[in-house]
Amino acid sequence: MSEIWFRTGEATVLAAEGQFTDAMPEVLIGSTRGPVGHAFAGMLGQVQGHTRMFVVRDLNQLVRPSTIMTTKVTIHTAEYAELLGGVVQAATGDAIVDCVIEGILPKDGLDELCMIITIWLDERCAKDENLDRKDLYRTNYEATKLAIARAMKGEPTIDELIANRKTVKHYALEDIIEY
Repeated sequence: MSEIWFRTGEATVLAAEGQFTDAMPEVLIGSTRGPVGHAFAGMLGQVQGHTRMFVVRDLNQLVRPSTIMTTKVTIHTAEYAELLGGVVQAATGDAIVDCVIEGILPKDGLDELCMIITIWLDERCAKDENLDRKDLYRTNYEATKLAIARAMKGEPTIDELIANRKTVKHYALEDIIEY
């Protein structure tokens, strides 16, 4: 395996109708000996409201490559923390292991890699009595796999970004600017 020094990826998978379960992970993958490994080690402490945790599929099932996840949203409730450390963490862990099984992540040299994943979990999920946990799993699983694949392939390429510069715009810019 050639050394993977610093790769980034992101993906968005939208929720089912009526749900707040959109998933938008951002992934950083790299060598444990490089800047990603340094950042990984630096994240082992905690920051109030932004819990950092190793990704596990279940009790005693730490994924490989070693991965730390943290939320992009400040945690205010135990219900939110339970979703993050439960369904979302399990979906993330399953996606990582499946990426190894499917060859998206290399099995050889896996212990030389680490990942940092930032997780979007809408605060409304913790308050939603009709939360569809299966959809929460689905969106986080699919988005994590896609973000890792994009990181490993270097997607989108700079040529793709240049080509779509005037045809793709951030959804927040709708009715604000015209290309």
